[in-house]
Amino acid sequence: MSKVTHGGFLSSGIRKFGAGAIFLAQLLVQSVPALARPRLIVYQIYNAGARSLIIIMLAGLFVGMVLGLQGYNLLQRFGSEDALGTAAALGLLRELGPVITALLFAGRAGTSLTSEIGLMRATDQLVAMEIMAVDPLRYVAAPRFLGGIVAMPLLSGIFNLVGLYGAQLVGVQFMGVDRGSFWSQMQGAVELRDVTEGVIKSLVFGVTCSLIAVNEGYHAEPTAAGVGLATTRTVVASSVLTLLLDLILTAAFL
Repeated sequence: MSKVTHGGFLSSGIRKFGAGAIFLAQLLVQSVPALARPRLIVYQIYNAGARSLIIIMLAGLFVGMVLGLQGYNLLQRFGSEDALGTAAALGLLRELGPVITALLFAGRAGTSLTSEIGLMRATDQLVAMEIMAVDPLRYVAAPRFLGGIVAMPLLSGIFNLVGLYGAQLVGVQFMGVDRGSFWSQMQGAVELRDVTEGVIKSLVFGVTCSLIAVNEGYHAEPTAAGVGLATTRTVVASSVLTLLLDLILTAAFL
């Protein structure tokens, strides 16, 4: 019985992976003609990015302040409080910025994309577009997919900037770390490859979260329960894959 269960679970996972890969290939094909409608893509960047700014900035500020407190407490034991800027910058640029941004993106923008497309499926809007010889992948799925990919690195960059401000606020203003040492040591220690690692991670997470959100919404069952289930799957799958890909990418860069 357990062998049958494990075999069924494995085959189901392989089918879902294959279906996702096929859907990604279809999206990439339709993304080229979708670029001819930049207004749709810009609107989706605004929808996925600008509307997520408040939660991204608040989270970045609080994460940066906590990082400043914990980093100061740890570095003080070794008499290296002036290296707080370096620790905060490396932690945000390489790990915390891309990962937390992706998790917040999945919870806010990802669920919005899934429910929006799922509602269009439930109300037969996608079927109506197909009847009128309008490809829903080109005019509905591809712009949202591209908008999420572009928005993710921008949100990650804003998260890092606000996070560094929060770490500086706690370290310099409250803990008494020298401002010049905070910024000079950070500038001397942070290299281009650290920034590149964060950008690559945010791009990979953007593709992953956007693909899952669009795929779940596009193939959601045309019922209220089906749309709700697809939204839940979007958050769970995006969060788990983000952490898994972060582990793989970190090992690759190291």
